[in-house]
Amino acid sequence: MASISTAKDTGKRRIKFMGTDSKRHTVHLGKVPKKIAEEVKTKIEAILAAALHTVSLDAETAAWLANIDDTLYGKLVGVGLVPQRGATERAVLGPFIDSYIALRADLKPNTTAHLKRARRNLVEFFGEQKPLDEITPADADEFRLHLAETMDASSTVPRICGRAKQFFRFAVRKKLIRESPFGDMKGTAVRANKDREFFVTPEMARRVLEACPDNEWQLLFALCRFGGLRCPSEPLALRWGDVDWDRNRIHVQSPKTEHHEGKESRWVPIFPELRPYLDAAWDAADENAEFVITRYRDANANLRTQFNRIVRKAGLEPWKKPFQNLRSTRETELSECFPMHVVCAWIGNSESVAKKHYLQVTDDHFSRAVGVAHSATHSAAIGSNPEQSGETVAPGFNGENANSPVLVTLPSSPGRTRTYDKPVNSRLLYQLSYRGSKNP
Repeated sequence: MASISTAKDTGKRRIKFMGTDSKRHTVHLGKVPKKIAEEVKTKIEAILAAALHTVSLDAETAAWLANIDDTLYGKLVGVGLVPQRGATERAVLGPFIDSYIALRADLKPNTTAHLKRARRNLVEFFGEQKPLDEITPADADEFRLHLAETMDASSTVPRICGRAKQFFRFAVRKKLIRESPFGDMKGTAVRANKDREFFVTPEMARRVLEACPDNEWQLLFALCRFGGLRCPSEPLALRWGDVDWDRNRIHVQSPKTEHHEGKESRWVPIFPELRPYLDAAWDAADENAEFVITRYRDANANLRTQFNRIVRKAGLEPWKKPFQNLRSTRETELSECFPMHVVCAWIGNSESVAKKHYLQVTDDHFSRAVGVAHSATHSAAIGSNPEQSGETVAPGFNGENANSPVLVTLPSSPGRTRTYDKPVNSRLLYQLSYRGSKNP
């Protein structure tokens, strides 16, 4: 990267190098021993390497710079290798973001990759060496408009702006800038996109399971659709030792949330729909098998592509966010039968996240609502004379005999009756309708 030359007539030495600006520069050392010239050359190369890779100087080079005399230091300033002594160095965009990402060793690889993507977007727009204190709120607005014009996915823009906000908030806390240009930008939080929701019905699930090529793919699908696991991280981390057969539970490790206290793992029931596929995988597993899912151990395995092939083989059209919608479907189902705090404990999210990103309004909700409304209205109209409708309904559904045992015909199961020893109202009838549809 640098070379030493010596004038034959005077013996003066100089160091030549190519700077980060792609221009040739020369540091004139004068008559100095070759050993000193070689030491200066080594340090110049270290300074150039740090600048090229936008990293901090190593401790030895930094100490050398701090101890050399003003004359030599001034020569390094003259060729743009170092700032003036006593001058406050302004933080610039590219190196600052790199230092922040390097500091966040606690982040998951995918999160780090997303931060690097945001860095690339910011640097492409503002420039690698743009001083942080020169970026204004108006510039931040222009950056967002630029993203909106060039990005296809509407959810990508707020994500990138949110990460930019994260970078500049750290710069404020480091006192590198007085205020963040992204500080008052609204809408950087990711919003739920209801257009990407998809409910995977039991019939669809049956067809996908039949199209799966083997037991392992069936179990992978079942863990997501019936167990509500995050794919791929949670199924791939699942070990046979995590399966508590006696208590019908699975201890699920949660890599995504393990940095939150108490969220590193959770217990999930072995639901009846899941049990056959877990049993089949256990019977087929090698005696010394450790992991439940033995393939796709590579972090770069593309499960989505293979899964979409299976969905097409089942005669279905692949849906958006394939694995998250399996979790979303399961959480929506479970929320009909269990308290939300229980459902969230099993699925591994909070009630606010569930309501915003997971719970869906399905066609079945509308169908049952229409059925319940019709049943209630009809029952009130005919009173205690069920022969008028051909249905067995609760006597006193309109308020009479509220404490008497009742017979209820479930809307989902025509002709079937059950006896209940408590008053029936629209809420109970709704619940019975749902349970009847799940347990015909």
